Amino acid sequence: MEATDDRMTGFPPPDDTLVDLAGWQDPPNVRWAFRHMRELMPTHAIPADPATVSPLTTALDPTVEATPVTRLDGSTTRAGGVFADTWTDALIVLHDGVIVEEQYLAGMTAHTPHLLMSVSKSIVGCVAGILADRGVLDPMAPVTTYVPEVARSGYDGATVRDLLDMRTGVAFSETYQAVDAEVRVMERSMGWRPSLDGDPVGTYRYLTTLGTAADHGGPFTYRSADTDMLGWVCERAAGTRMADLVSSLVWIPMGAEQDADITCDPVGSAVHDGGISAIARDLVRFGQLLLDDGAQVVPAQWLTDAWQPPLAVRDAFAGTDNEAVLPGGWYRNQFWFVPTQRGTALVCLGIHGQMVYVQRATRTVGVKLSSWPDPQNTAYLIDTLRAFGAIGARLDA
Repeated sequence: MEATDDRMTGFPPPDDTLVDLAGWQDPPNVRWAFRHMRELMPTHAIPADPATVSPLTTALDPTVEATPVTRLDGSTTRAGGVFADTWTDALIVLHDGVIVEEQYLAGMTAHTPHLLMSVSKSIVGCVAGILADRGVLDPMAPVTTYVPEVARSGYDGATVRDLLDMRTGVAFSETYQAVDAEVRVMERSMGWRPSLDGDPVGTYRYLTTLGTAADHGGPFTYRSADTDMLGWVCERAAGTRMADLVSSLVWIPMGAEQDADITCDPVGSAVHDGGISAIARDLVRFGQLLLDDGAQVVPAQWLTDAWQPPLAVRDAFAGTDNEAVLPGGWYRNQFWFVPTQRGTALVCLGIHGQMVYVQRATRTVGVKLSSWPDPQNTAYLIDTLRAFGAIGARLDA
């Protein structure tokens, strides 16, 4: 699973290695595509500032990969075996602020940007938290306060808080294997797949077409559309596009070393739900920021509220199919929370194996960028969570 990146080689590349808009999310194209998003579709730059780069200290621990891990199927392996078997492109483990493990595989380097998929949601959630702390955004306000265009859509009556916790009642299916699911139609509207006749042009126009499936404020249901709506709300509230909000509010203040970017749709609107690409080292800086109570970048209270949410947030998760995969978990402010033997871990997740793992009890941050052939794989997910948890517990001991 560590094969080199051999897509799109040659001048021009042979037809059997071509990666285009129709097939970039399909195996074996994902590994190449996730590192070359700028070549597939338009993007907005998320600038870093070379003058404010936060240094990272490295003291590699050769025993990290030998940490025992019990897989979901009950078998025992080592952490290195989990990472080798789950299509890892980049891996960093940080403990007490020091990098103890760092790997780049299959042609990746420390300076290769990689698509974050829905880890992007957590970054957008932090932007919302900062805007709320500054009084620019009211989480309890109706969505239509900021975006009146959705007054006749399924978002009518929803609050910004409903978006943050994915508890709207909007009719939106995130079944990736179903070609007619709403998530696939939205991808066509946002330019992630070739459009079909009748598709709305642009993500925001698509959001205005969504209907209602249930009352707002009910059970947690994972809807990428809710994050795109949240991004639109943030842009309206701040009067600034998302790429510039991420740059000025998160990327530069946290000391990112390299520009990130975010894909944009055919009319130039950012794809908030999964469009950010960044290097692994900047993602571990983001994880450290979350570990350090926001590090005076993200409001500490915003993170505290997510770590210790109202009981209704846990209840909204408990009655769903997610409980079987992540028992005792919850979703708040665009973060996942997963109970472990050493306390709750905050987790940022993206399909095809993107993860930021933050464990306060062991002072551990894990970053894994991947190219799983399939969007979702429960065994890969649980095995990776257990590997990071076991590594953190061993380092803490």
